Amino acid sequence: MSEQSGEAGTQVAAEQQEREQALMEKVVASFETSQDPRLKQLMQALTRHLHAFLREVRLTEEEWASAIEFLTAAGHITDDKRQEFILLSDVLGASMQTIAINNEAYANATEATVLGPFYVEGSAEIPLGGDIAFGAAGQPCWVEGTVTGTDGKPMPSARIEVWEADEDGFYDVQYDGDRMAARGHLFADENGDYRFWAITPTPYPIPHDGPVGALLAAVGRSPMRASHLHFDVRADGKRTLITHIFVRGDELLTSDAVFGVKDPLIHDFVEHPTGTPTPDGRDLAGVAWSSVRFDIVLAPAHAAGAGIASTDRSQ
Repeated sequence: MSEQSGEAGTQVAAEQQEREQALMEKVVASFETSQDPRLKQLMQALTRHLHAFLREVRLTEEEWASAIEFLTAAGHITDDKRQEFILLSDVLGASMQTIAINNEAYANATEATVLGPFYVEGSAEIPLGGDIAFGAAGQPCWVEGTVTGTDGKPMPSARIEVWEADEDGFYDVQYDGDRMAARGHLFADENGDYRFWAITPTPYPIPHDGPVGALLAAVGRSPMRASHLHFDVRADGKRTLITHIFVRGDELLTSDAVFGVKDPLIHDFVEHPTGTPTPDGRDLAGVAWSSVRFDIVLAPAHAAGAGIASTDRSQ
């Protein structure tokens, strides 16, 4: 007697099925001695799902070896400026799924999305109306909005961290040297209002010169990300918000490589021709510019998933 297993309908003898099941159960049981209940739950569930995958696809030894080589290559290319495993998590949708689980919808709170692999600590503080570009190439973009709670009350002194790629599609950490550019942080005023200069977001590819890029090429997927500007917003008593805003009209909105686009995060970046007065009277020396308004609503700290999302900066 035999049973079917795998997409190709591979016939697997009942005795073989029993052997495989027994091994899986033995590995699961090996974690029973864990003194950490959550760790035990994680490892046992991981074992069940991993073995189910192996058995479903009837993984070959050659494919197993290739997978080990892939993970080894991901480790070798990872350094203090590039995290290939976050990139892998992103392109598999694991990052967005984890974010969805840990940031349940709450009233009218702004939706969360991926942190991405290019967040770095130690950005410069800028004043309200300051410029995060710090020499990064790109069209000037005026960004403004208000930070409130879901009750509509303003969040004075909310901390707003922002970062983005330049017009060539590269973050500062992708260049040689240690210059920080196109990133910074500021604090909302007493009314919860904020404003700063950035650069107009443009599409760019995720790093695809490593194993994750090779994987995408092998399956015919594009490495391109839709144009976006990253935000990390924090205020006392509120759930930390990690999110982006995206440019309405970008043709990549439906095919973002890391599945980060959500409709409420798509905003109008209004183009202003050369000579149009700026909100703060800044002289742009005859350069066209854009503007966007992004009003941020923070969920309370007691909301589901509060305090879990992206508070660990080890990535």
